[in-house]
Amino acid sequence: NHTHVLTTPVAMAARFEDHPDAVAETARLAQTLTFDLTQDLGYRYPGAEDTGAARELAQVCHARLQERYPRGHTLRAEATARLEDELKLIDGLGLSGFFVLHRDLLDLAREVAIEVRGADTARALLPPGRGRGSSVSSIVCYLTGLSHVDPIANKLFLGRFLNEEITALPDIDIDFPRDVRKTLIPRIHERYGHDRSALVAAFPTFRARGAIRELGKALGLPPGEIERVARASEGWSSRNVDRDVALVLGEERLAAPEAAAGAPTLASRWQILSQLADQAHGLPRHLSQHSGGMIVATRPLVDCCPVVPAAMEGRQMVMWDKDSCADAGFLKIDLLGLGMLSAVERCVEQIAARRGERIDLSRIPYDDAPTYSAIQNAETTGVFQIESRAQMASLLRTRPENLDDITIQVAIVRPGPIQGGAVNPYIQRRQRLRVDPSFQVPYEHHSLEPVLRDTLGTIIFQDQVIEAAMAFAGFSAGEAEGLRRAMSRKRSAAAIESHHRRFVEGAMARWPDVDEERAERVFTMISGFSGFGFPKAHGAAFGLLAYQSTWLRVHYGPEFLAALLDEQPMGFYPPDALVHDAQRRGIPVDPPDVNASAVGCTITPEGAVRVGLGYVHGVKTAEVEALVVEREASGPFTSLEDLASRAGAGRNSLEQLAWSGSCDSLAGGDASRDPYVRRRV
Repeated sequence: NHTHVLTTPVAMAARFEDHPDAVAETARLAQTLTFDLTQDLGYRYPGAEDTGAARELAQVCHARLQERYPRGHTLRAEATARLEDELKLIDGLGLSGFFVLHRDLLDLAREVAIEVRGADTARALLPPGRGRGSSVSSIVCYLTGLSHVDPIANKLFLGRFLNEEITALPDIDIDFPRDVRKTLIPRIHERYGHDRSALVAAFPTFRARGAIRELGKALGLPPGEIERVARASEGWSSRNVDRDVALVLGEERLAAPEAAAGAPTLASRWQILSQLADQAHGLPRHLSQHSGGMIVATRPLVDCCPVVPAAMEGRQMVMWDKDSCADAGFLKIDLLGLGMLSAVERCVEQIAARRGERIDLSRIPYDDAPTYSAIQNAETTGVFQIESRAQMASLLRTRPENLDDITIQVAIVRPGPIQGGAVNPYIQRRQRLRVDPSFQVPYEHHSLEPVLRDTLGTIIFQDQVIEAAMAFAGFSAGEAEGLRRAMSRKRSAAAIESHHRRFVEGAMARWPDVDEERAERVFTMISGFSGFGFPKAHGAAFGLLAYQSTWLRVHYGPEFLAALLDEQPMGFYPPDALVHDAQRRGIPVDPPDVNASAVGCTITPEGAVRVGLGYVHGVKTAEVEALVVEREASGPFTSLEDLASRAGAGRNSLEQLAWSGSCDSLAGGDASRDPYVRRRV
């Protein structure tokens, strides 16, 4: 109700105007309180105080180093030095237990993966999960299995992930196939205790369409008109709803005066909607669940923060989002579900079942000419990260030739590089070098060449913001990370400006040939990267999966399509677009058939993709599963009556199967779509 608000000091004092001493006492009491939410909660993560964690971590890493970089390996010396530096840094920051905990969680994920996949399946050759984000730059993460990308071979910069001046726990993000993650989360609750582990909350905020629909409903506006305006909205900002109303309903709906009696007219309510939507923009809409973040603690979480039951039974959720958890010093473990990993694993299983080949994606050729030909010609519908229209248009111009090029390609179609003006210069210089290998790439200053050489003088990765600030302006790693964080947060203009003078003055003091004008140009180039962008480590991890998924699409097209369809929803394109693309490439796609289809998609002996019965709109999965079991046990269905009597499916599912044409192979053929026959069923 109207009193359910945080009252202002003036209003509260007025409420107790007869007791001014009591009001003053609250201020005196507040001055004596020293409690700090970020320091005094008593939170510790498992292993945080383990004095033997540093030794355990070093032993694991050194043992794995001998396998990854055996004697004679060209990168062994560099890897050994990098490992020693990282271990020293981790120990100095008191984070050894942090890495040991994540390794233990990965070991738990391996156990779960064996249960979910089976010990001797084709999927068993694949890792239980894959690292993403800036943690991929760490050789400790690589050697403990938390990452699958060699940071030495890929020249990944560590400072974005770890540096001596970090003020919060670093993030290690791990992607899992959906079925593995689904089983892993409750297993973590069991391992660490239901009272000491919980999911992290998220706060979805109001955007245009949600604000229009919900506020319009509260204002009593016509539902049909609300929906028309909402759909015409650009969907992001709710600050221009008046424009949307005028576009859909006409200017007159906003311009009419108030009714004579003082009651708001329909037109004035549209005006009120526009004003309220502007105020609602960015406000929390409801409490939701983070995509994969979990908190684990050594004490009951209810002693540290508010906890509520999650929507899924057996799970609970802290009522703080990831930023609040980070501010409080909580360790957030990111266990993310990635649909493409599920599709890749399903594809590998299909290949093994149909062709008898067991594929280890870590051992496929990474210089495969047909794969790069498909990428260069933008034949990437359905693959990971490089399938959008914008990516396809870019692929035709950049024409990636190796994994390093794909790493850049994954990262370039992002708000950061686009807003920073990096996209066109990079593409133009790449095209120029293709024609004229002697072309000299321009750099604003010679100190920036080592930082920007791979991206042809442009800033495409988050790491380059940090490295450029360090190389050009003399920032420490912590100061440079502070600048990057300022650029990554919403409404960060003031925070960015706070680094402005320090950057300009530092560059002028560091380099005699740098005047204020040049320093300003470099800062402008960096601050232009204020939108969302990837660290190079993240681009390398996603670029590898982009290549692997393209390789499967090129060499095992039917199996890849079947896997994509069975893992929907995911990716950029709906199922019909994936099917049409496959048909264009010569892959036959057969419709569902109650006597031939499984629940999911399968491959026929002729190489066609047979759509599963689960794809028929309106059928229940459990009933379709029972239908397939009955057919396998007692033989094909001979008629609609036989199907109805044996399948055990409900009336609605049987009607949908008949209407979809899945029963056309039965006696009666196309007549199964006749309304009279449907009623008989």
